[in-house]
Amino acid sequence: MKHFLDLSHISKKELRGIVNEAKRRKKKCSNKGKVVVSEKSTAKDKLLLMIFEKPSTRTRLSFDLAMRQLGGQTIVMNSQDMHLGKGEETIEDTAKVISSFSDVVMFRTFAHNSLIELSKLLTVPLINGLTDHSHPCQLLSDVLTFEETRGSIQGAKVAWVGDGNNVTNSAIEAAVQFDFQLNIACPKGYMPSKKILDWAKSKKGNIQIISDPVKAVKGVDCIMCDKWISMGDNVNVKKKKKELKPYQVNEKLMSYAAKDAIFMHVLPAAREEEVVSSVIDGKQSVVWLQAENRLHGQKAIIDWCLS
Repeated sequence: MKHFLDLSHISKKELRGIVNEAKRRKKKCSNKGKVVVSEKSTAKDKLLLMIFEKPSTRTRLSFDLAMRQLGGQTIVMNSQDMHLGKGEETIEDTAKVISSFSDVVMFRTFAHNSLIELSKLLTVPLINGLTDHSHPCQLLSDVLTFEETRGSIQGAKVAWVGDGNNVTNSAIEAAVQFDFQLNIACPKGYMPSKKILDWAKSKKGNIQIISDPVKAVKGVDCIMCDKWISMGDNVNVKKKKKELKPYQVNEKLMSYAAKDAIFMHVLPAAREEEVVSSVIDGKQSVVWLQAENRLHGQKAIIDWCLS
């Protein structure tokens, strides 16, 4: 059983293999993502069940198209379509039904514990499509994007600026597993998971917490950020935006990075909040390539889970 739950759960060798497979498969595609060369795939004639408790654009499109290009089929179910989590049926019973009908499951949920609980009950592989704790699929495509534009990410310097959220947690794991330096600039009260930071420390990861965004981005090869207000956030929106305002990625902040630095954003973006339009639409931005690479990353992840 191969679950793709978090980057910390998978060996460095296997993660590198997944990224390399994504690169190889991308070369087999046209610019519009259509398969050019038919290949053998472990997903051929298999069914991917996608369960969404949270809205999705890139995750849904990329997984759906990825499975189809691999020769499989997909079914999409939203939380309102299922008994899962409603108390109408035990999660054990739901897991048995899911396992009997599908070959691999992608789950996009609010609570990370729901993902972990389901993974223990399923008899088919489970993929983390995003939780409140992490977003490993996103970081895998980010590594792919970095290496496509800047070369090997090993030894590179990357800065995360803004809210220390679920994507930040996965970025920390990625820094350890792919051996790059990660500077995290965020105000007190918006720090990433202490558990993840402790794990990174135990693995001798090169993770720096720097409160000053200018110092954090100085000379880095890549600046990353995400929305300040995430889906399902139960926060004082006005207060959070005010406290994160000094961490906005604008042209001035980008000027402190390396001259050939790239800008990444998870998307969707709240323009003129965490990032200004001149940066996200600028020459250093690779956000649309990031989104495109989700397709190739998902194909490699599915293939790994089923192999």
